[in-house]
Order: sequence, then structure tokens, then C-alpha cells
Amino acid sequence: MNNNVKHPKYVPEVRSNLRNHLIEVPAVIRDASGIKIFGKRIKSLVFTTDVAIIKNTNADAVIAVYPFTPQPIITQSLVMAADVPVFCGVGGGITQGKRVLNLALDAEFKGAVGVVVNAPTSNEIVSALRDTIDIPIIVTVVSENEDIEGRIEAGATIINVSGGRNTAKIVKKIRDMFPTFPIIATGGPTDESILETIRAGANAITYTPPTTGDIFSSLMEKYRHNS
Repeated sequence: MNNNVKHPKYVPEVRSNLRNHLIEVPAVIRDASGIKIFGKRIKSLVFTTDVAIIKNTNADAVIAVYPFTPQPIITQSLVMAADVPVFCGVGGGITQGKRVLNLALDAEFKGAVGVVVNAPTSNEIVSALRDTIDIPIIVTVVSENEDIEGRIEAGATIINVSGGRNTAKIVKKIRDMFPTFPIIATGGPTDESILETIRAGANAITYTPPTTGDIFSSLMEKYRHNS
């Protein structure tokens, strides 16, 4: 018998009747290299502020950015609900100045693993954040025309690319300029678009899950069919 023959790794899976209904991120995201943050390797991030989804997903982390002024009570609720690292939005768009710094410091104290700032955030605020907090600063990029070098010099820890259909193109441009800098990016709706973004150089992928309303709608259809 040849003991040197390698077999594919078998991964045992444990589920239960009540915890069998999960929102699973696309399996293709496992092809990403991941980003190791405080010793934990993160490849997939679920983009949501829905506590029910946060408790019922297999994503490696949560990226919680929302279109309202960030509030500490929201940060606290998300961090308490999550079993995985949470990256919290702290403004940079509508919310500016000292308030961003205060929200970021509060997020760190509440247990967030990193903070996310929006694309309009000035380099001055990024630099001030770097002097204020000890957790990663994730700076969102939406255009290939942004000054990535300036962002990095100001103190960005990770670049978060959210460029719609141009995301993979933006990722590739950043990767060509900075071969080892950590990049998170939106993957798009299909396995093909996710793979394209990974091949362009994204280390981790953000996945937007269906809403609880959509999930409930499909469940109700199933209940009606079985009644």
C-alpha cells in the first residue's frame, strides 16, 4: 500500500433541523486568498445590518455600512449579535469631521474589528483616524480615478472597491500599482463575476444577501404549496 498517495480533504459538516436554513455565500469565494486580520483569515464578508441574517450566515465577517448617520447603538447591536468579526461604517459621506473620529473610537471600544469610511472621506480624516484608533481602517473606492497612493499614505489599512460593473477593472488597476496591499471588493451577482474580481486581485469578497422579505416570500410560497 502506498501511504504517500494524497486524497482530497474530506470536510465533515454538522447541522441541525433548526439551524439548517442558512444564507451561504457563494462557494467560489473560497478561491480568494483572504486577508488575515488579528490572526483570523477572512475571505467572505456579508454586506448587511440585518441581525437575523448576521445570525444565520456562513460568511467569515460582516461589513455593516448603511445610508444613515452612524449611531453607536446600531454598532453595539451588530457586534453583540455577530459570531464573526464586524466592520462598521463610521461615516465619511454625510457624516464628517470630528464625529467620524468619535464614532470610530466608539466602534473600537464596542468590539468592532475594523471601521469603514465612505468614498468622500478626506485624507485628513483618514490620517486623523490612524492617529486615533488601533483597528483597521477600510477606505471605500468607487472610481479608478481615485488617488490610491494618497489613501494609503494617509493611513488606509484596506481598500474596499465598490465600483459597480467597473469593480474588477478598478481592482486590477490597484493591484498592478500595489501588488500586496489588502483589497476587499464587491463580487457581483454571479460566480463568473466573483471569479473575475478575484482574478483581478481582490483578496476578499463582499456578498450582498437576499433581504429577509425575499426569503420570507419564498418560504411562504413553499408553505402555501404544501398546505
